[in-house]
This record gives sequence, C-alpha cells and structure tokens, in this order.
Amino acid sequence: MARGDQLARQWKIIQTLMGSRRGRTASELAKDLGCHVRTIYRDLEALEASGFPLYVDKNDGKSRWHILEKARRQLPLPLSLTEAMALYFSRDMLKPLEGTIFHQSLSELIDKLSATLPPQVRDYVNSSLGHLHVGFKARRQGTEIQPKLELLQQAISGRRVVTMDYFTMSRRSAERRQAEPYHLWFYDGTFYLIAHCRLRGQIRIFAVDRIRQLVLNDEVFEPPSDFDPAAWMTDSFGVFRGEPHRVVVEFSPKVAGYIEEKIWHPSQKIARRDDGSLVLTVRVAGLEEIKHWLLQWGGAARVIEPPSLAKAVRDEAEAILAVHKVS
Repeated sequence: MARGDQLARQWKIIQTLMGSRRGRTASELAKDLGCHVRTIYRDLEALEASGFPLYVDKNDGKSRWHILEKARRQLPLPLSLTEAMALYFSRDMLKPLEGTIFHQSLSELIDKLSATLPPQVRDYVNSSLGHLHVGFKARRQGTEIQPKLELLQQAISGRRVVTMDYFTMSRRSAERRQAEPYHLWFYDGTFYLIAHCRLRGQIRIFAVDRIRQLVLNDEVFEPPSDFDPAAWMTDSFGVFRGEPHRVVVEFSPKVAGYIEEKIWHPSQKIARRDDGSLVLTVRVAGLEEIKHWLLQWGGAARVIEPPSLAKAVRDEAEAILAVHKVS
C-alpha cells in the first residue's frame, strides 16, 4: 500500500472523529472510507501509537472511537485542529513565492502555528511531511521583486498613480508609462499587475518582474467601481488577453483521457467520439498562450478552428523542425 494512501486515510479518520460528537465505530469508518475494517483498526492503532488522544467507549454493544474533548477544542488561533494541520502541511506549496514578503510572512505564520500544535500532533505531521512533496516548477529568480510588490500594494490601497519603466519582450526595450494600479495577480509562479495604462488608454496586464523602475506618485485616481479582476481574466487561457476567439481542437485517443480529466478553461466543452478521440471547444481572449499549450501535445492535437491558429501552430512546428535537422 502506498504511504500517501495511508496518510490520506488517517487524515480522513481524524477529520471524521473531530466532527463526530457520538464517535464512530470501526465498521462505520470503514464504510465511510471504502476499505476493510481491519485496515481501519491498523490506522487507529498507528494514530494511538503516534500519541493522538483517542479513546473507545461501548454503547449498545458497539465500540465507538472518539477524540478527547480537550483536543477537539480550538487552538489559541481561530482554527480547528485539522485546519491548523492542513496549513502546516502546505509549507512546500509556498515555494513559488520565495523571495517575496508573502513567503516570509506565511513561513513565519506556519512556524508560530507549529508551536501551538499539541506535541503528538506536531510529531505526526512532521513525520508525514517526509512523504509529501510539492514538485519543482520553474519560477522567477532573485528577491528584487519584494520592494516592487510592497510599493504596488501601497499604490493599490492608496489609489495612487505609478510611473514605471516597463520592459517589453517583443521589443526588447523598456518604455516609460504611467498607470493606475487595480490588482495584483499571481499565476504560474509570477506576479502580474492589472492596471489602466495611460499610454495605451486601456486596462493592461504587466509582469512585475519586468518593471525596471517604479515610482509612487502623489496623484490619486478613482478606480471603476464595477471592475472585477477575476471576471476580467476569465477569458484568458493563461494570463494575457487579446481578441476573443472560438477555438476547436481535436485530440487523438492517445491523449483524450488526459484532456478529459482536467478543466483547462472555464468555457470548455468536450465532445467524445466513438473512436476514443474528443473535440475540445473553448472561447479564449488571444491565441498566443493556447498555441503554446497545443504544441506540447504534438501530433495528438489538430486545430479545427480558427484557421489563423492552425497556421500559427504549423508555422511554429516548421520552425522547430528547421532548428532540429538531423545530419
């Protein structure tokens, strides 16, 4: 049995007992978790051995398992025991935020939280952390982003205009702009600023890492009362926006299962075919990001519409072939 399955099951046992005033029998726990009652007894023994304050009482000829009332009470923080454990478990998930004030503050919070956990719970969680790992994903380097984030937070809360030199990848140069900052957006390991750009006369999104110089101005602005950053970003396939497009892609049976098991975009619609292939339909703002996503599926993805996306994918594939010629 995988260690991760055992931990997940024991976690559910703890949550179930924490939420039950009457307690639960081993048979009830086995039914809840879809496993054999002998497995539940082994898990309960392991939790007891770890020091969890479990006890059994007999009523109507049934043995019911409980967690001591003292352990059920809230910690000094306004968190239940299982909520505190869940936050403690999430330490590895903060890695994409390294180098920011958010990572530092959350790490300090988790350290303080650790001190409030009962010793037996802390020992259990620490031993479990050795079997839980968040995989590495590419993220920005350096810590120079922290002062920018702090300044942008001040600008957003104070509704103050900022002046920035913003480096654009396509032009490989920095351009001075004035902007009215609305919101910070964290996506795929990168912080972005959603702001009204006075140079372009519209709401744009800027990668905070590409802001070369940033100055907080005295001028105050009034943001639109009905602006909803989540709604504004909904149509994007990732971060960046553009003209709206209806995209239809056919995926071969080889990868259809991978496509079907995830929600790639809020607008997606999936149609299964008799041969095992499927057709994915989405409506997205801009085509650049979905083009890069489609390329990872290689020949298992075929763009049906729009023609401009099909051509862009083909041109990119030809460029890849051109630089990977085998002599």
